[in-house]
Amino acid sequence: MPTATHLSFEIEGLSCASCVGRAERALQAVQGVASAAVNLATSRAEVDADGANAEALVQALSNAGYPAVTEEARFSVDGLSCASCVGRAERGAKGLSGVVDASVNLANATATVTWLKGSITREDVARAITDTGYAALPLDADSTSPTSENKHDAEADTLRRDTLIAAALTLPVFVIEMGGHLIPGMADLVERTIGQQTSWLLQWVLATAVLLWPGRRFLRDGFPALLRGAPEMNALVALGTSAAWLFSSVALFAPTLLPAGSRAVYFEAAAVIVTLILFGRWLEARAKAQTGSAIKSLLGLQPSVADVRRDGDWVEVPIAEITKGDVVLVRPGERVAVDGEIVDGQSFVDESMVTGEPVPVEHRTGDAVIGGTVNGTGALQVKATAVGGDTVLAGIVRMVEQAQGAKLPIQAVVDQVVRWFVPAVLLAATVTVLVWLSFGPTLAHALVAGVSVLIVACPCAMGLATPTSVMVGTGRAAELGVLFRKGSALQTLSQVKTIAFDKTGTLTMGRPELTDFVVSEGHVEAIVLAQVAAVEALSEHPISAAIVREAEARGVSIPTASEFASITGLGLRARVGKNDVLVGADRLMAKEGIALGDLATQADRWANEAKTPVFVAIDGVLAGVIAVADPIKPEAAELVSKLAQRGIKVAMITGDTVHTAKAVARELGIEKVVAGVMPDGKADAVADLKGEGTLAFVGDGINDAPALAAADVGIAVGTGTDVAIETADVVLMSGELSGVLRAVEMSGKTMGNIRQNLFWAFAYNTALIPVAAGVLYPIWGILLSPMLAAGAMALSSVFVVSNALRLRRMGGA
Repeated sequence: MPTATHLSFEIEGLSCASCVGRAERALQAVQGVASAAVNLATSRAEVDADGANAEALVQALSNAGYPAVTEEARFSVDGLSCASCVGRAERGAKGLSGVVDASVNLANATATVTWLKGSITREDVARAITDTGYAALPLDADSTSPTSENKHDAEADTLRRDTLIAAALTLPVFVIEMGGHLIPGMADLVERTIGQQTSWLLQWVLATAVLLWPGRRFLRDGFPALLRGAPEMNALVALGTSAAWLFSSVALFAPTLLPAGSRAVYFEAAAVIVTLILFGRWLEARAKAQTGSAIKSLLGLQPSVADVRRDGDWVEVPIAEITKGDVVLVRPGERVAVDGEIVDGQSFVDESMVTGEPVPVEHRTGDAVIGGTVNGTGALQVKATAVGGDTVLAGIVRMVEQAQGAKLPIQAVVDQVVRWFVPAVLLAATVTVLVWLSFGPTLAHALVAGVSVLIVACPCAMGLATPTSVMVGTGRAAELGVLFRKGSALQTLSQVKTIAFDKTGTLTMGRPELTDFVVSEGHVEAIVLAQVAAVEALSEHPISAAIVREAEARGVSIPTASEFASITGLGLRARVGKNDVLVGADRLMAKEGIALGDLATQADRWANEAKTPVFVAIDGVLAGVIAVADPIKPEAAELVSKLAQRGIKVAMITGDTVHTAKAVARELGIEKVVAGVMPDGKADAVADLKGEGTLAFVGDGINDAPALAAADVGIAVGTGTDVAIETADVVLMSGELSGVLRAVEMSGKTMGNIRQNLFWAFAYNTALIPVAAGVLYPIWGILLSPMLAAGAMALSSVFVVSNALRLRRMGGA
């Protein structure tokens, strides 16, 4: 932040004069703040700062309990070509007063910037980035148009055209000059027909055309960057090709200016370098377009038109014209146009685009459906409840875009290296030329070595190594129902040592179910169940609902009960037909003097299995006992086992009783159990477990919000409509526990891919810069040609992007 800066921004949570005082003192305690005033009426802070940054102000207010209001926006950024460009664009945004954080993504050419709301505008941010030399434009937050994909496609088309033009102009230059070295008699043929001078002049014309036509982008962007003192990839290419062209032009038009023995031309090197780098960029652009294929496929799920009921008739209208409350007709096989509620019809709906689960789900009148899902064989009439940017699909797209634009912690190391890399390359090239001039055979050798260093060291691969893997990994995860709301969770999840689960609704089904039923001798199970259900139907208790559901599922005809009475803390009584029916705990049976007999042993066994026994007496005689429990999800035990095989410890945190929690833990093989805690206590339990290493917490995303926020990685096991869970880092759309393993696997594979890319990018530069400088020449006479350097540089970027694209083949766990 510039010195002597005045900031004006909004604050939340102010309610009285003492709040104002505390907020002011928190701000004044920040180093660099000269004065701070907080206005209760406007909820704004006025801060005069000299060296304090916005991030420190935000942290101070957050610690005081009066968070600053921040605003975040995404920007498209043109002209990015390498990792050093990214660093400069980020520093341009962060240098703006009021900016809390800025992250620029080379792979999708976007910037994500957060600032203190009210201190600056989007236009200010765009201008600050543009002033660094990279044109920035705000992106619509609610837009779901495939802007970045179209941009990559258009870029690929332009680069294809320029590459073909450059190749057509370069081919004669290459044949004329290199043919003499590669084809016997070619040099003599050129000398006899057009002569050396004419040959060089023709090469000059064609090479100049290559540099000024398809290669003009390097000159246009590279030299201004040099003049700004901010050299990047374009500057390195511009310097290298211009040096080769200028030296050759002097050799052609003013040979006496060069030392004897140094007269040679390298027009073919300049032309081939431009052609190869354009070719590499073309392949790179095509590959980068594929990295965003997940978002493109998601956007393609929403139909462009739909039939809407207007004045009693079905009218086909564009999707953008549908409003909340409209009734939309969805024919068999069509995609649902909007989020809504079924008002008529029944069908099976394929929701795999949201949940990643291939089995269609049955939906009836009153059920919610999600836009983009595929209707089965039945016709549906759907009342729109969310349209445009408010739909689940739009939320998924925004979430994936945010994750893809995130900067992982591992990228910080790259940023530190890249910041000084290009200046170091320029220095290395200068030293190389000076050393060759001092000890080398000719000036030409010095030129070749210097140009090779400039070209081979372009840091494109470094800048693409992380963001391309993040884009492909998070996109593929979204296709399989795993949404990484925060890109950084990709890295953190791969480091997790312990995963803690909530019990109810996460490891269990979340509602009681009848699991066992034993009747006394002389009683018929169906008759007893019908009479119990008749009594329970008059109660709103969850256990009562479970018994009624089971009776209905078995097709039992439920009679009508009368004289219903609820006995507080014990159970229920009612008359069913001519019978007096008593349903409740063993204490109720004891109170009524009803002997439990052998069923007491069975009830004790169930209680040890975390099941609740419910006794039934008819006309004063024990008729049976029912077990009701919150069933464990079928896949829970297998998940715990597979996590243990990966070396990940599993814990359970629940508000349930210790007895019940331990029974569930025994069945699942979970050793660490924290029971009897309230929702806010879960956060404390998470904090304690974090002492054992990086921790992920898995919950339902509603009452587990404090624990999800407290964990290193919060994983919400939800359903397709739960994408708005704000406290989770990862959302499992299907609600299936298997998604936890899927998320862990994808995190590990993506991070492994990133490490491969970074190793290649750094190893490539580390190995080839000395070779380009000529360290092998004194030993084996090997001097890297600038053309080979250009090819190697282009290959490095294509390799990194292609390697990232392998993540598209990732499957579920």
